[in-house]
Amino acid sequence: MSKSDLIRQYHIERLSVNNLPDLGKLHTAVYKKPPPLNYFSRKYDTAYTGIGYTGFIAYNGKLPISYYGVIPCFIKYDDKIILAAQSADTMTHPRYRNKGLFVELATLTYHLCGDTGIQLVFGFPNQNSLHGFINKLGWQLTETMDCFIIPTGTPQWKRLSRKVPFFKNLYNRHQKTLEKYLLLRQQGTINSVSADGYAGVYRDYDYLKYKARALHRLIKMGGSGVWMKINNELLIGDMDIIPANFDSVMAVLKTFAYKIGIKEMHFHACKDTTLHGLFARRFNSISSFPVIFKEIGTNIQLDRIKFTSADIDTF
Repeated sequence: MSKSDLIRQYHIERLSVNNLPDLGKLHTAVYKKPPPLNYFSRKYDTAYTGIGYTGFIAYNGKLPISYYGVIPCFIKYDDKIILAAQSADTMTHPRYRNKGLFVELATLTYHLCGDTGIQLVFGFPNQNSLHGFINKLGWQLTETMDCFIIPTGTPQWKRLSRKVPFFKNLYNRHQKTLEKYLLLRQQGTINSVSADGYAGVYRDYDYLKYKARALHRLIKMGGSGVWMKINNELLIGDMDIIPANFDSVMAVLKTFAYKIGIKEMHFHACKDTTLHGLFARRFNSISSFPVIFKEIGTNIQLDRIKFTSADIDTF
């Protein structure tokens, strides 16, 4: 199908609760597997910000063929709370790529952001998308995050046993036991970049409630707090920690991960932050996500805004 033929046939709808299931259909066509249950309904229900379902779907007839959307949130910049959004899913059906749909849907989304009061959009694109954001949509790159990967020494047989039903049940019980005796739940949230004096995502109670997932743990060990996600790896979202306690907290986390059969712990951090320095002095890193911004209705110092793993939409 030529680009001109497509233009005559396709139409565009704003994302809504009614067409939300079509994102699942498009995801299945793009990634060859369905998304997790309720993945998109949780992700795009950002009613706590006053704005929801900020994105557009393109259709060829009834077939969803492309999508782009952002997730509204708040950025705390000095003493100001700025309505912002994170660039999220970008999907185009394999049969309809390279026809300009990504740029068209993104442009519509940014106009919608302006109309609804969103002043700034940030994102963490993969290398395949970065060129389009920078060169076709006018985004600005401020830095690239580092990912620290900490092996736990867990043997392969123990990792594989997590997938066997009998051992999986034991794993779940063991995890709850470890949490009961080693990790005490903490109310509230953590934001290390704010503690460093940088601007960052405003993580108040409503934000934490929105981000709550079954795999998340917001815990406290002594005087230190850790926000983490347990999946195939233990992903550290953020930490509230006294530097002198860093090694002991990491030792507890490593032991915890080992006992539940997790091979590695990961943490993504922006440079020049306290946590980046603590991890960099002890662990190797690789380049991870580019940090990019598109200003819609504000003009601020973008390199003053920092992020951790917890700010990435997949956390």
